[in-house]
Amino acid sequence: MIILDSSALSALVAGHERLHRIVDSALGSPFQHLLVPVLCVVEAEVKDEGTANAVLALPAIEFEPLDAPTAVVVATMVRDGYGGQDLAHVIATSLPTPVRPQQHLILTARPELYPPGIVAVDIDDPRLEP
Repeated sequence: MIILDSSALSALVAGHERLHRIVDSALGSPFQHLLVPVLCVVEAEVKDEGTANAVLALPAIEFEPLDAPTAVVVATMVRDGYGGQDLAHVIATSLPTPVRPQQHLILTARPELYPPGIVAVDIDDPRLEP
């Protein structure tokens, strides 16, 4: 699973070529899924009006809801200084769970915001070429 954070969503809607290729590849593959935590949709829309509608229209993207237990985890992370609510939701979504037992890769324009141990890759990393 590949997670897109709010900075990646903004870049995608602005026309970032690598991200568009990744979305196109995901659409054609039954195995590669793109996941977006809903708080990232909120943050991207707050910063760039129209981003949410553009992202919601992409069929290759799944959305991670914010349920009550995850909301508590996100609030704790924000209070403990891990960043804003969107960043905390991305981190919580990337961690292994019984349903998704592997840690997931995060694509971001701001990898320096993520703590050690969280796999965050810059959207401009040349290894992302298909």
